[in-house]
Amino acid sequence: MTPRPSFSAVMLSMGDRPDELAQALTSLLSQQGVDLDVVLVGNGWSPTGLPPEVRCIALPENVGIPEGRNVGARHARGEYLFFYDDDAVLPSEHVLTGLADVLRRDPDTAIAQPRLEDPTGLPSPRRWVPRLRVGDGKRPGVVTVFCEGVFAIRRDAFEAVGGWPGQFFYGHEGIDLAWRLSDAGWKIWYEPSVVVNHPATSPARHAVYYRMNARNRVWVARRNLPLPLAPIYIAVWAAITVARIRRLSPLKIWFRGLHEGLTTDCGPRRPMSWRTVLRMSIAGRPPIV
Repeated sequence: MTPRPSFSAVMLSMGDRPDELAQALTSLLSQQGVDLDVVLVGNGWSPTGLPPEVRCIALPENVGIPEGRNVGARHARGEYLFFYDDDAVLPSEHVLTGLADVLRRDPDTAIAQPRLEDPTGLPSPRRWVPRLRVGDGKRPGVVTVFCEGVFAIRRDAFEAVGGWPGQFFYGHEGIDLAWRLSDAGWKIWYEPSVVVNHPATSPARHAVYYRMNARNRVWVARRNLPLPLAPIYIAVWAAITVARIRRLSPLKIWFRGLHEGLTTDCGPRRPMSWRTVLRMSIAGRPPIV
């Protein structure tokens, strides 16, 4: 008899949306067919009034998304980690078993990403489908990036590549993790038959978005790309940003972030192999876009 999959769900909360958090936890705790461990990290907040099944960790200050998730992962117990935004909802009791099926059928798959849908029917942001050409968002397959807000990952794979880049605080930490996993030989699978509800919000709503978007783009390149590719990656994204934004004030902030990324410590550099570059290119997303 096959043992039940064992999940540790790691959630972050700043305590600023209690209704959404309650809904997220209710749908999570209703999952069937899995052994579930729930770790909630209060990012600059001491969680109170939560179900007894939820283990809470209070951080005295907001350490950012990637480091907060690292803290939660260090307290997790499950074979698989399920990183789960506190404003998401699992519309079925079998979301986790669906993601476990993906991970169990191929031992080389590190990440299973579900399809995200806005519960009110708003169009899905293109970033939710992890392909350069979105095409049919209901087509499964191997991808080279993933949506950080809701996904499952093998705990051993996560730990083997060092977890999240904690110093990033916000933005592009998923690209960094995906590239390190790819270079270690792991696969990332997009599974649209498993659906999770998530509000279709804009990342630009965050005050630090433009600065950290630029800084962390540069850090990702400096940390992970072979030297000939790093300046190409940065130049491509600078051109894309100028074409997309076209407003002077946020562009100034973005380019200040770019300068910060070039002149500050990005953490350890472990450039991916050219074999990884080729494999990612064949999968449809060369690591320059």
